Amino acid sequence: MPDDLSQLRARLQTVVAIPVTPFRPGGIEADWDTHAALIARLIEHGVEVVTPNGNTGEFYTLSAAEMRRAVESSVAAVAGRAEVMAGIGLDTASAVALARHAHDCGATSVMVHQPPHPYRSVEGWIAYHCEIAAAVPELGVLPYIRDPNVTGAHIAALAEACPNLVGVKYAVPDPMRFASVARDAGLERFAWIAGLAELSAPGYWAAGATGFTSGLVNVAPRLSMALLGALRGGDYGKAMKVWEQVRVFEELRAADASADNVSVVKEALCQLGLAGRAVRPPSRLLPENVRDQIGSLLDQWRAEGWL
Repeated sequence: MPDDLSQLRARLQTVVAIPVTPFRPGGIEADWDTHAALIARLIEHGVEVVTPNGNTGEFYTLSAAEMRRAVESSVAAVAGRAEVMAGIGLDTASAVALARHAHDCGATSVMVHQPPHPYRSVEGWIAYHCEIAAAVPELGVLPYIRDPNVTGAHIAALAEACPNLVGVKYAVPDPMRFASVARDAGLERFAWIAGLAELSAPGYWAAGATGFTSGLVNVAPRLSMALLGALRGGDYGKAMKVWEQVRVFEELRAADASADNVSVVKEALCQLGLAGRAVRPPSRLLPENVRDQIGSLLDQWRAEGWL
């Protein structure tokens, strides 16, 4: 791996913020001014990697033009102070076009959403990522793995074919399987990003992860950064104290197969006066009792100095 990609791999071992895509009331138009302000806030709190077009950014509801604009907005707001890992995906041609656009905008890596195809062969999964990686050899590439059938051997084979594979976002809810996959693929070979956010970060970190994704960081960046610091320092007692602070919020996001994953984050941002709560279907606006629960959590965090 070239030195610059090796250095990028090291920089990605951190909190990977997945910013929301704010919408104006009704959800029809994106609010790019607010998008830029939210990303600037992340950077001001020490975030070093942002992923526009992640799931918390409602990737699958965005038009191609909005996907491109999200990356452009992120690169401009970051202004060289952090890495931009652009989310890309869908059909191969679209993914390649998005990857090339990300490169042209100044992103340093791409996170490839799991191919949304009902029939996936191992060979086809490798070929999909290889075509994308070959189109942007200067960028780091990270597959987003949600499929438990992807093994460490498959990832190793992909890396042999794609020298710019610098990391893996792993989101299979099984830390012991992750431990095996990471070791079979090469524990020191990649930046291993725990893709299920703060709720699972301590368990995955113990199994070999060196970073984790976060939607919570949009709301309470001090909590996310405190968890990262505790995990990096090997202080699992402190890490679990932070985990206890975020547990209810993250469980609200994970409930009902993560149906309200984005809605919970946007509701919290709305109550903080930072963004609107609008989401696009198939997400929903939250019922009043959940809004009240989020308000209570924000009051608690504010009283304890996390906000």
